[in-house]
Amino acid sequence: MSLRFSLMGPVRAWNDEEEIELGPRQQRAVLAALLLNNGIRLSNDQLIGMVWDDPTPSAVMALRTYVYKIRKILPELNLKSRDGGYTVRAEIVDDCRGEPLEGLRSAYFDAQRVRLGDYRLKAREDCLERELDVLELQKHVAAFPLRERPRALLMRALYLEGRQGEALDHFHQARARLNEELGLEPGPELRKVHARILNGDLTPPRRPEQLLPDLIDFTGRAEEIAQALRTLPGTVGITGMRGSGKTALATRIGHLVRGRFPDGQIFVRGGDVADELLRAVGVENPVGDKAALWREKARGRRFLVVVDDVRDAAAVRDLATPGSAMILTSVRRLNELPGVTWLKTAGLAEREARDFFRKVLGPVRADAEPGQAEVLLDRLSRLPGPIRVIGGKLSSRPHWTIGMVLLQMERESKLDGVIPSDCAAMFAPLIAAEEQLSDPERHMLRCFARQNTEVIDSHHAAEMSGADPGEIELVLESLTGVHLIEPLVLGRYRLPQFVRLYFRLRTVALTT
Repeated sequence: MSLRFSLMGPVRAWNDEEEIELGPRQQRAVLAALLLNNGIRLSNDQLIGMVWDDPTPSAVMALRTYVYKIRKILPELNLKSRDGGYTVRAEIVDDCRGEPLEGLRSAYFDAQRVRLGDYRLKAREDCLERELDVLELQKHVAAFPLRERPRALLMRALYLEGRQGEALDHFHQARARLNEELGLEPGPELRKVHARILNGDLTPPRRPEQLLPDLIDFTGRAEEIAQALRTLPGTVGITGMRGSGKTALATRIGHLVRGRFPDGQIFVRGGDVADELLRAVGVENPVGDKAALWREKARGRRFLVVVDDVRDAAAVRDLATPGSAMILTSVRRLNELPGVTWLKTAGLAEREARDFFRKVLGPVRADAEPGQAEVLLDRLSRLPGPIRVIGGKLSSRPHWTIGMVLLQMERESKLDGVIPSDCAAMFAPLIAAEEQLSDPERHMLRCFARQNTEVIDSHHAAEMSGADPGEIELVLESLTGVHLIEPLVLGRYRLPQFVRLYFRLRTVALTT
């Protein structure tokens, strides 16, 4: 579930799209004080001073009671007690409406209201820019006639409704009022909108909708999804071997949260990421610092950006912007990127793999051979990609049994160095992975596959491969980085069955 809060208007909280009742005013005041100091430890005395102007001795007990009740109604909130104080870490959003901290009264909250006043106006205007609602913009301009940004937005909205004369009239009204009250001419934003209206080249903002379709048979990954929802709009990274379902998971998460990013969803696969992001929002052939230009275009807007198959950290560095979210997928975990919460995909859990296989093949045929199905799923290391391919193959052969597929796989495993064309789709993730391996890495995997070894010991690896013991750890760690082997303890690794099966097919006699 995704827990988020707003301080603009009454203090409010939601779990996903369901709003939570936060209790009486003073309880909401305690929560607000914690949220206003998100990530900072507050002592009991500090909290009491924020919530009560003239606290009585009973304030300590009242504070403890409110904290207890907050934990009870918000169990997902990371409210920690340490050294006689409290800390929260939470996602705080704005809903663009109402007076900040509405209904809360103390000197502290009054001061915070002043500090948040400009932020509230900016947040409100960010919302108005996304919506371009003429009526709401007219109300806002009437309330703040000297603010130029909402006036420029109103001019744009009127022009896009075909009301060019009214849009130009607002420019002249703003110019006269600024000159009369402040002795100023309109600023660059108003002048730019005015010029574009005169030139007839003002277009509506582009709202990209580029998410891949969600998979109707997506199965499992509940824990990974929950962690991602807690992290967003921070940056989420998904790492795992090819065929483990990274893209499918990123897509599922994107569809779950797309309503939180009203300015659009952008999907990029490899290449020049900054260039693709700019193209998605209507900037063609950008020049100069593309990352800086993207940050400028994304300022004050909420985009969901999914970057699939990131191979170079530099491609996405400096692209994160406040309010927007990024979901990255990468075979290698890019530890050099700061502020990323990394999730790892591997084979599905046993029950999830069975459920997915039943969805792909059909429950009748999958349940007819439960034992054979378990053997098949184990051989595929319960990876979603290969399960989908082998299930589809069986579906296209209505008279085949799962046992027949296992027999065919056993026969094919004895073909020296050959990948049958019928298996190419199933092994596609590992074919792509092998292309990226160095000769020592490829040689290592083939050595272990020939012996059909599951657990890899670094000393045994050196003996079998003939590699220098000082270099073997580098090879093994590199293979771990692309998830072709799994670390157990220091010096010991596990070779997944699916990887072992593939490299048995690829093995050529080392003596030839």
